[in-house]
Amino acid sequence: MKLTVVGCSGSFPSAESACSSYLVEADGFRLLLDMGNGALGELQRHIGLYDLDAIFLSHLHADHCIDMCGYFVARYYRHEGGRCSAIPVYAPSGAEQRLTTAYADTPSEKSMSEVFDFRTLSSGSFDIGPFRVRTEKVCHPVEAYGIRLEHGGTSLVYSGDTGVCDELDALAAGADLFLCEASFTYGKEDIPGLHLNGREAGAHAARAGAGRLVLTHVPPWTDGERNLADARAVYDGPSELARAGAVYEV
Repeated sequence: MKLTVVGCSGSFPSAESACSSYLVEADGFRLLLDMGNGALGELQRHIGLYDLDAIFLSHLHADHCIDMCGYFVARYYRHEGGRCSAIPVYAPSGAEQRLTTAYADTPSEKSMSEVFDFRTLSSGSFDIGPFRVRTEKVCHPVEAYGIRLEHGGTSLVYSGDTGVCDELDALAAGADLFLCEASFTYGKEDIPGLHLNGREAGAHAARAGAGRLVLTHVPPWTDGERNLADARAVYDGPSELARAGAVYEV
């Protein structure tokens, strides 16, 4: 599997990065994990606008899904080659209504579904293209999912947005690469059931026995280097901060 970090900023874009969006490729299949603020523009640095095969939305907060409105325009109003066929979009319940409301002026209430084939997520295992997928509902104020992708004997886990929870430990068990959010600062914010700090992300990676930890979803107002140091205090495997444009072979 090839993982490309399209965007990794949390809550809102930074000067260096769009919000959450991660491209995973295998056997010519291209799956996008989330499409937050600014991600659609950055995505075009890596692949063509119509080269995606499927999309996974971990949850429906704007910093993970709002650029789907722009992608709707690109797919629905394409003149050269005609309107795009519907691409599978795996998302929590209510995704079509949420995106239609956000766009506010679609031709009809069902226009989104003409180019997006919405498939409602739940915890479980299934296939997306060549990937064996497992999803688990994680701990966030809205319905949110982490995802595990397996292909060719390797595994990649993306936490989405979550607080500390057993489900994330189970999902990340033995993962070759663990892409884990670290929004909060250890010793500063303490809001259970919302986000992880660097130390909590490191502890999750250690308990799971993950082979490599990449911290992501660090907001512009959070010190990423401090979060990385806090993670390394409890996790002794390879670890680093995600950065836009970074590529990993898993």
